[in-house]
Amino acid sequence: MSVPYDLRMLSLVVPCYNESASIAGFFDCIVPILESIERIRFEIVLVNDGSSDDTLDQMLAYARRDERVRVVDLTRNFGKEAALTAGLDEALGDAVIPMDVDLQDPPSLIPELVARWREARKSCWRNGAAASAIPGSSA
Repeated sequence: MSVPYDLRMLSLVVPCYNESASIAGFFDCIVPILESIERIRFEIVLVNDGSSDDTLDQMLAYARRDERVRVVDLTRNFGKEAALTAGLDEALGDAVIPMDVDLQDPPSLIPELVARWREARKSCWRNGAAASAIPGSSA
């Protein structure tokens, strides 16, 4: 039986614009980190923000190889905020972490973010909070 405050699905939302040179390194770094987190499923939602290089082709290639990768393709460049919003709209996770494909935010902190999220939910349950009052709750 799963614990009511456990994180079942984590979504990483990654807006991309002409990031061809960064995509392989992103996956080489991020997938092992996500796979190292216990009791978690994850998805990576890549958003192509109208790239003119082969960013979209690379995204689609990763999505074909790994069912945990999904691609959103915007019709043109709308800007990072709109691309992030599109990814958030598509994300299925109980929690979402926005991330830049160039890894300017340290991916090594993701396990700590998940641990703190779990602890906050556990604390809410211990203090009698209703499941519906907890962000990310499906109750």
